[in-house]
Amino acid sequence: MSSVQTVDVSPKVAKFLSEGPKKLFIGGEFIESASGETLDSVNPSTGEVLVSVYAADKEDVDRAVEAAEKAFLGDWKKITPSERGRLIWKLADLMEENLEELAQLESLDGGKLISHARAVDVPLAIDHFRYYAGWATKVMGQTIQSSTGQNMLTYTRREPIGVVGQIIPWNFPLLMAAWKLGAALATGNVVILKSAEQTPLSALYLGQLVQEAGFPPGVVNLITGYGKTAGEAIVQNPRIRKVAFTGSTAVGKRIMQQASGNLKRVSLELGGKSPNIIFPDADFSKAIPGALMGIFFNQGQVCTAGSRLFVHKKVYDNVMADLTSYASNMKQGPGMDETSEIGPLVSSQQFERVKSYLQKGHEEGAKSLTGGQPLDRSGFFIPPTVFSGVDDNMTIAREEIFGPVIAAMPFDDEEQVADVIRRANDTEYGLAAGVWTTDVRKAHRVAHELEAGTVWVNCYNVLDASIPFGGYKQSGYGREMGSEALDLYTQVKAVWVDLN
Repeated sequence: MSSVQTVDVSPKVAKFLSEGPKKLFIGGEFIESASGETLDSVNPSTGEVLVSVYAADKEDVDRAVEAAEKAFLGDWKKITPSERGRLIWKLADLMEENLEELAQLESLDGGKLISHARAVDVPLAIDHFRYYAGWATKVMGQTIQSSTGQNMLTYTRREPIGVVGQIIPWNFPLLMAAWKLGAALATGNVVILKSAEQTPLSALYLGQLVQEAGFPPGVVNLITGYGKTAGEAIVQNPRIRKVAFTGSTAVGKRIMQQASGNLKRVSLELGGKSPNIIFPDADFSKAIPGALMGIFFNQGQVCTAGSRLFVHKKVYDNVMADLTSYASNMKQGPGMDETSEIGPLVSSQQFERVKSYLQKGHEEGAKSLTGGQPLDRSGFFIPPTVFSGVDDNMTIAREEIFGPVIAAMPFDDEEQVADVIRRANDTEYGLAAGVWTTDVRKAHRVAHELEAGTVWVNCYNVLDASIPFGGYKQSGYGREMGSEALDLYTQVKAVWVDLN
């Protein structure tokens, strides 16, 4: 194994962390919460407190709404679409200039591997803003020839919704902020974004860059706090006209119930229990690392994680041997160690949750070929775990674990793939799925039958800002990314003009 190669914290990050408690970004300024209450940001690699941040509540949300409404009706409304695009692009440029700082904050705050934060999280977030900067000038309606007469002009306009509330999760803090902010800003909305209480730091650092980029005060408001206080205040505020949420299905259901009181628009990107299917004709030089990436990337804390691995019985034993060998040799260590291949879970709460699933798997008769027990060390470390002997009805095959735990199950229907498709679809979720085969006809046939918003064929966890992303069934509704995301943040107005 390689020796520890811990990254030195950059001077900018050290300064940022030393200036605590970190303040809320409301109305273009960093301010304390009304209550003065704070919460701690903890380094998952050590369990030690990094810095405190102010925790917002209803009064702070109300202040953010006031600032956002003022911006929406004032300076932001006066800015042309071209100028909006330039501001979003400027923000992306500043993020690129601060790529190392943002990557380090993602690693320190969430336990994310620094190598992944540099190569995946921050670059994808930058690319996302640049993609939507281009859309700012391309949001348009259409003229329609009505059947009421030749002298009637009818056309549609796509207009911004107004004040938008956005609530993001802790597994990809910066990238989820970009997913939410990009389309909303490009279409002319103003935003109140709440980061997860476990990972508030990259969003607050982003606030500095928003300020530097020159956005009018109140266009982007970034708050930290708990879901029960700040999150529910966003959902229940009648002046916030739309809520976008990424997180668990259980919380998504509560948001829908609370939003029904004022009928605000809601879009939800929720949980998953994604099937990853390996057929016997797969290219195993791709399928094995693809299955590993599908579950162990970001310590399995990915909504699309391929946590249910279906392997044809002809190749099941060989695939299990390869997976077990690789997983047992992965170097697990601090996120800031450049040689780490898998890091810690985000929090003690998540650690206990995944630990309970390991226990449940053993109790119900599954066998851990590697891993299966938490590591006895500081920090929140669960080793990569491969379960065999799993039945479709076991808890670890039904519920979203959100950790580095794979439930592998054989199947036997090479000619007629209906049974494995039935098993893959036998879940309340429908976010993503994977298919590994060299038979192009089978690949398309299976992809068409799987009930999932994204199907990867001979690849996994590939994303691009131009490709829509979202779920079927209880994995949510609405699509992030691509042109489809513009529908989440615009409303259509029909205009009739009698020319007689």
